[in-house]
Formats: sequence, structure tokens, C-alpha cells
Amino acid sequence: MHQIRLINSEEQFHCYTGNSLLEGMQRLSRKGIPVGCRGGGCGICRVQVLSGNYHCKKMSREHVNETELNAGIGLACRLYPESDLEVAVLGLKSSKKRL
Repeated sequence: MHQIRLINSEEQFHCYTGNSLLEGMQRLSRKGIPVGCRGGGCGICRVQVLSGNYHCKKMSREHVNETELNAGIGLACRLYPESDLEVAVLGLKSSKKRL
């Protein structure tokens, strides 16, 4: 089990090995990370890992490009902790399109 700390809200929760950050948060009825599709496609649960080790599963490149991924940015529904983590919640990337 890993300790997860959300720096935006100072909220902390435990996440079991094998659970995504989002699953760990929801299991404990926490509300620190926005919840969307839960499958890596919508981008609402965008976070940046500031410290700790994790691995990622496939996620939309529209919401997280390779440069961002290398900077620790990803979708909480597709990030799996391998140690305690310190995380900043970013939310949905602002759209460059104007209506």
C-alpha cells in the first residue's frame, strides 16, 4: 500500500499496489481528483507526479503528450503507484480552439 499526497488540497490517501491513483482515491470516497471516463480518454483527471515512482498504462496523447509524460504529467486513471507519491492535480488541459 502506498501513501498518496495531493499538494493542492493537502489531502492524503492510501492506494493499493495494482490500483490506479483514481481507483485508490475513489475507494476511500475522496474527492481531490476530478473523475471522468476512467479509461484514459477524457483528460479530466490530469495530474503531475512531483515525487515517487509509478508506471502508466495507455492514455490519450491529445491530453498528455510525450513531453508532458516525461515531466511526470499523466491521467490519474492510468497512473499506478510503485511507491509513496506527491501529486499536483492539474485537471483538464485548456483547449486551444475557440468557438
